[in-house]
Amino acid sequence: MRRFRQKYYDFFSKVYDRFIAMHSTDRQGVLRDILAEQTAAESGDIVLDICTGTGATLGPLAERVGGKGRVFGLDFSSGMLAAALKKVRGVRQVCLVQADCSRLPFKEGIFSAVTCSHAFYELKGATQVRTLAEIKRCLKPGKPFLMMEHEVPENRLVRLLFHIRLLSMGRDRAAQILKHELGFLKQHFSHVAKVATATGRSKIYICTKSPP
Repeated sequence: MRRFRQKYYDFFSKVYDRFIAMHSTDRQGVLRDILAEQTAAESGDIVLDICTGTGATLGPLAERVGGKGRVFGLDFSSGMLAAALKKVRGVRQVCLVQADCSRLPFKEGIFSAVTCSHAFYELKGATQVRTLAEIKRCLKPGKPFLMMEHEVPENRLVRLLFHIRLLSMGRDRAAQILKHELGFLKQHFSHVAKVATATGRSKIYICTKSPP
C-alpha cells in the first residue's frame, strides 16, 4: 500500500499545482505566508515542513529564517520533491529530504518549528500518531507544530471531495478528526490553539511542546 501511495503521488505531482490552482481561493499564496508568520521562526532558526509536496511553504519559511537558517522540506514522494526543487532551486537554505514522516531522520530537539500544510488528513490513523510523536521528539521544548487544514467546504461538490479525502485515514479516524480534532491534538501536545485564516476556508492549529 505504501508503494502504491508513493506511485500515486509521484504521478499526481505532475499536475498537482495546476489542479490546486483550479480550485484555490488563495491564488497569491497568502495562506503559506500566514503559516510561516505563525511559526514565529527567527533568523538562524532550523525549521521542518513535513509532507511538503511541491514545496509551496518552503519559500515563506526560508524568508523567515534568513540566510543563516535552514529549512527542511520532507516528503516520501520523489515526484513531489522534484516539483518542489524547481521552486526552491538557488535558495541555498532549503534542503529537500525524501523520508517517511512517521520516522523522521533527524536528531532530537533541533527544530524551532515544524509545519504541515493541507496534508495531515491524508495520513493513515496509526501514521498520524507516530508522526506526532516524531514531531515532538524533534522539536525544541516550547516550540510549535503548526497544522494548516481546510475547514469543511460549503460547496456540495467540494465538500464531497473533502470527505472522500478524509476517508484515506479510515472511516472511524475521519469521524474522530471531524468531531474531536482539537481533543485529538491535545492528547499529544500540552497546549493547542486554533487560528482562523484570512480566507476563512482554512484553519491553523498551533500545538506547543511544553518545556521540561
